[in-house]
Amino acid sequence: MNDAAATPRPTRDLDFYLLKEEVAAFLYEEAELLDQRRYTAWLDLLADDLVYFMPMRRNVKAGEHAARENTREGSDISWFEEDKWTLAKRCEQIMTGVHWAEEPLSRICHMVSNVQLLEALPSAAAPQTVTARSRFLVYQNRVETETYIFVGKRTDTLRRVDGAWKLARREIILDQNVLLAKNLTVFF
Repeated sequence: MNDAAATPRPTRDLDFYLLKEEVAAFLYEEAELLDQRRYTAWLDLLADDLVYFMPMRRNVKAGEHAARENTREGSDISWFEEDKWTLAKRCEQIMTGVHWAEEPLSRICHMVSNVQLLEALPSAAAPQTVTARSRFLVYQNRVETETYIFVGKRTDTLRRVDGAWKLARREIILDQNVLLAKNLTVFF
């Protein structure tokens, strides 16, 4: 049985498409803030209880992907298993001007696409929590010769807080199991 068949999709009515566009706009605006290095404004988009998780990927035997391809949150090593506080500290460190891996600062471009609305609770007409999946490409260029490209998928949970969306959870899946970059200072 595949995951798509097991997960009921929201009804595709006008409310669904309006909400999908609202979620996509949130993700695009978030990408722009990161590209402009507006980290304080980006941090304001994050819920106080944020979970920011990027597992490591493993090459596994056919048929074992669902159980073993990605490391597990809370029990295995991962690229990121962070919260808002640790992300804020990373932002502060980058902007000090003395961060060895980000001096000079990288030029970064986030591209977000294939936004899919997976769930809206209690409904698409009056959502308080939304789960969406998207694809990303992050281009990073440093100094003269360092260029890195990260490609993958994200599953995000957004929560409405005081009338605005906040990112409450992000799971990032890189489509590579060996990181070719010298460091991992970008945000996804």
